[in-house]
Amino acid sequence: MDANVLALVGVGVLFVLVFLRMPISFAMFVVGFAGVWIFSSSSAALNLLSADLWNQFSSYSLSVIPLYILMGEIIFRTGVTKNLFDAAYKWIGHLRGGMAGTTILASAGFASISGSNSATAATMGTMSLPELKKYKYNEALSTGSIATGGTLGIIIPPSTVLIIIALQMELSIRDLFIASIIPGVFLTALLIATIIYLCQIHPDYGPSGERSTMAERLRSLKGIIPIALLFMFVIGGLYLGWFTPTESGAFGAFGAFLLSFAMRKLTWERFKQAMVGTLKTSGMVLMLMVGAMVFGRFLTITRLPFAVAEWVSALAVPSIIILIAVLAIYVIGGAIMDALGFLIVSIPIFYPTVLALGYDPVWFAVIICVVTSLGAITPPVGINAYIVQGLTPSTPITTVFKGTTYFFVTYVVFVGILILFPSIVLVLV
Repeated sequence: MDANVLALVGVGVLFVLVFLRMPISFAMFVVGFAGVWIFSSSSAALNLLSADLWNQFSSYSLSVIPLYILMGEIIFRTGVTKNLFDAAYKWIGHLRGGMAGTTILASAGFASISGSNSATAATMGTMSLPELKKYKYNEALSTGSIATGGTLGIIIPPSTVLIIIALQMELSIRDLFIASIIPGVFLTALLIATIIYLCQIHPDYGPSGERSTMAERLRSLKGIIPIALLFMFVIGGLYLGWFTPTESGAFGAFGAFLLSFAMRKLTWERFKQAMVGTLKTSGMVLMLMVGAMVFGRFLTITRLPFAVAEWVSALAVPSIIILIAVLAIYVIGGAIMDALGFLIVSIPIFYPTVLALGYDPVWFAVIICVVTSLGAITPPVGINAYIVQGLTPSTPITTVFKGTTYFFVTYVVFVGILILFPSIVLVLV
C-alpha cells in the first residue's frame, strides 16, 4: 500500500475511533502503533514502545505541565479569585452591561494564574451567575459571556495548551507565553467592548450598575495585589531570564501555596482536592502527549505531512487563502471533537505546510491557540457551555450556545487583526 494512502487510512480510522467514544489519547496510540507495525515492521513498532515511549515520559520538559496545573488548581480550590471579581466590578460595573463585562475582566485575571478554560468558566460562573440574575441580565448574554470568558484560560499565559503546542512544535515555552500576553489583553478588551455594544443597541440585555468612587476602586486593587504579584513573578521572571519554564512553574506552585496559606484559604480538604485535580489533569495531558508522539511518528515515516506541504506549496493561490483554509479546519475540528485532541492530531499535518508558506512559527502557534479556544464554546462539544449550563440547570443549553454566538464575530475580527498585524504577537518576543 502506498505510504500516503496508508497514512490517510490511519487518519480516517483515528476519527472513527474518536467518534466511537474511545479516548483520543488511546486512539492515537493504537492507530500510530498499528501503522508503524504495518508500514515498517513489528520490531520498529516494539522499539517505539521500549525506547521512544520511555524517552517521552522521562523528558524534563514535560515536568512543567503538572507544575503550572498545580498552581492553577490551588488558586481555583481556595477561592481567592473573588477579589478579582469584586475589583473588576468596581471599575467597569457602572457601564451598561458592566456586570457581564466584569465577568470577562475577572476571567482574564483568573486565566493569568490558571491556564485552564474549564476552571475559569466554572469559577467565574459560580461567582457571577447570581449577580447577573439579580440585575436581570439577558440569560443568553450572561451565560454566553461566562462561557466565552473561560476561553481566555488557554490564551493568557501560563496556558497548558500553549505548553503542549510548544512541545509539539519544538518551540520555546517562554516565547509562546510572552507572545500571547498582548493578544490576550487585546482579546479581553474586544470581548468587553462587544458586551457594551450589545447592551447599547439592546438596553434590556444588561442594565448599568452602581458607580463606585475612585477611593473604592483604588481600595479594591488591594485584594488583587497578591495574585498580580504572583503572575508578574512567574511570567516576568521567565521573560527576564531569571529561570526556565520548569523553574517558573515550580516557583508559581510554591507561590500559590504561600499565597493561600497567608490568606488562610488552604484547608486540608482543599489541598487534597487540588492534588487530585492536578494528578487527573496531568495524567490526561501526558497521555495525550504520548499518543501524539506515537501517532506523529507514524505520520512522519509515511511522510504525509511533507507531501501535504509540497502539494500546498505548489498550488497557484495566495498563501493567505491556504492559511484561512487551515484555520477553518481548526474551527470545524474543534467544534466536532475535543479541541485539545484535534490540536494535537492536526499539528503534525499542518505545521510543515505553514512553515513552507513562510509564516512565523511562534505567530502561528498563538493563532491556532486562539482558534482552538473557540472549540470550548462551539456546539456540539463546547465544554465551557456545558459547564455554565450545569451551574444553572433551568437554562437550556441552546440558550448558552446562543449567547456564545454573540462573540463569534469578535473572534473573527480578532484573528483577522492578528493576520494583518503579526507584530501584535511578535513585538515582545
